[in-house]
Amino acid sequence: MLSPLAFSVSYLTTAITVLVVQQGGWWMFFPVLQVFAIIPLIDEIVGPWQGNPDPATEARITRSRPYRLLVWAWVPVQTALLVWSLGLVASGALAPHEIIGLTLAIGISTGTVGITFAHELMHRPGRFDRMLAELLMGSVLYAHFCIEHVHGHHRNVATRDDPATARLGESFYRFLPRTIVRGAQSAWRLERERRRRRGIPFWSLRNRMLRYGLLQTTFLVVVLAVFGPAGLLFFVAQALVAVTELEIINYLEHYGLARRIGGDGRPERVRPWHSWNSSHLVSNLFLINLARHSDHHFAAGRPYQLLRHWPDAPQLPGGYGAMFLAAMVPPLWFRIMNPRVAAWRARDLAGGEVPVAG
Repeated sequence: MLSPLAFSVSYLTTAITVLVVQQGGWWMFFPVLQVFAIIPLIDEIVGPWQGNPDPATEARITRSRPYRLLVWAWVPVQTALLVWSLGLVASGALAPHEIIGLTLAIGISTGTVGITFAHELMHRPGRFDRMLAELLMGSVLYAHFCIEHVHGHHRNVATRDDPATARLGESFYRFLPRTIVRGAQSAWRLERERRRRRGIPFWSLRNRMLRYGLLQTTFLVVVLAVFGPAGLLFFVAQALVAVTELEIINYLEHYGLARRIGGDGRPERVRPWHSWNSSHLVSNLFLINLARHSDHHFAAGRPYQLLRHWPDAPQLPGGYGAMFLAAMVPPLWFRIMNPRVAAWRARDLAGGEVPVAG
């Protein structure tokens, strides 16, 4: 069973980011190389780890505090990282290429680590966890994701109604504007329906979309007041980097997969084979088991340390790092993935099923 210390690799890569940024110059771009070349290469060399927790281990670590503290601790770390980087930009001491490198470096941290940890927190039942998720998502100006992901994506995944499910033959660059626009629309619709059911007026802090708007506006106003226009531009730019990373991951997680529609017009229940799975060890340590996505959608309430490998679910041919890069090159992506989608659809139509987690 993987320990909390093993999952703390995200903190190590962030510490390396801080160290190299302090060197200045072209070192500012090292975090890009680290996340999109070095880690994917190590991931492919190490390969998958397919171990699953036994029942006794599950019972012991389900609510283990060290696993929870590891995720909670990221909130002050990311806050400090943003304040520190905003100070660097506002100082006026950075050259243009250094600002670009810093923007990518911080956006990678708030995207790959921050959003991944926020994703874990928004699925937890506790109010404190969800509040931390909202703060992290608000810091990348994407707080509505807390609504759409939990209440929209998990219900509609692998259907035409899901903005976050990429369609067969759809490039990432066509998927990106569609998922951003429709995801925001879905969040507004879901919150409107919730307000109607509970009798919540629009002008109320119980209206989550209004509350998220105020939260994000507060972030922007404070950044502008303290760090000036340059700081504001940097803050928005790192958010764009982070959100783009999120949506690339969304793109590869369900590409081309579809649930069958029954005679009543309803899709079948969500199964492990409606998500692409990857049990590559390094990327799962870095992303706290996010790539074990088949089990996450099959049992969304399972904490990250308990997510299981499903050997008969559709498997990505590489770890998330390698597939992330492939998704950015549509011809390469289609060449790799379209035959796999076709093969999986043929198996699905033939009635093949996933028996149990391996």
